[in-house]
Amino acid sequence: MLSLPSMAGEFKVRKKKLGSYPFLSVVLSITLALFVIGVFGLLVIYSEELARIVRENVRIQVYLKNQLDEKDIKAVEKQLATSSFILKDSTKKNLVFVSKEEAAKKFIHDTGEDFQKFLGENPLRDAFLVTIDPQFHDKQKMDQIRKDLEKNNHIFQVYYEENLIDSVNKNVGKIGLVLLGIASLLMVIVVLLINNTLRLALFSQRFLIRSMQLVGAKRNFIQWPFILRALLHGCLSGLLASALLWTLVTLGHRRIEELQLIENQERIFILLASLTALGIFVAAISTWRAVQKYLRLSLDELY
Repeated sequence: MLSLPSMAGEFKVRKKKLGSYPFLSVVLSITLALFVIGVFGLLVIYSEELARIVRENVRIQVYLKNQLDEKDIKAVEKQLATSSFILKDSTKKNLVFVSKEEAAKKFIHDTGEDFQKFLGENPLRDAFLVTIDPQFHDKQKMDQIRKDLEKNNHIFQVYYEENLIDSVNKNVGKIGLVLLGIASLLMVIVVLLINNTLRLALFSQRFLIRSMQLVGAKRNFIQWPFILRALLHGCLSGLLASALLWTLVTLGHRRIEELQLIENQERIFILLASLTALGIFVAAISTWRAVQKYLRLSLDELY
């Protein structure tokens, strides 16, 4: 039969050191919280880029009168190119001339029917396709643009899809409000989660704080080591969350090539930097508040 000392030796229990800090759990908790808000941030970025692309593809069709010479067409082109409503983007063709011959070929190719055979002529007109700046995507402004252009003696008609513009404006507005509401709620949840995580972590060190008070340490001397450690944890968590987020973006682009069309690397890098800054700020503020709380508690309240 084993003696009590030998049994105690076999079943040794590892005691937790007084005042030990749960480093790993704190970093993982903050990292996961920042990663969640980062994923939502990516959703917002891709949604805004998609809305921007849709807006920048809104065009008006400016149909010209028949039998215009090259000089008249160039005059209309110059007027359109220097107008305030055209999208100013040098990387895209915001003003495209489509002759009636090109339009006829495209129509025949798309429908498979040659309408010129039974009509005996090409009834289509030369036209300009003009990309409109998003700030003019309003019914009143678009109607004004149409009226101003149709005053030109060389322009036959100006056409744009009114329902498309109204639909885009309404949907973008609704999506923006929903995303703003979810972002605000998610930000509050993440801040509270990080705050509670750090408060629970510092709970194990409340007696260490009291011991430092008893030996005469001042408040700044006590709290600065904890704040510096919180800054380190927030920075490390932000970097880990950014790395996970960048990995997610890379894998997403490999699996779904269309995502590259609405990618905005500049905004993504700003998001990654913001996650690190948010982790540092919230961790430091939460730690400072928790240490201040434990400094004010009495010995009975600490227990």
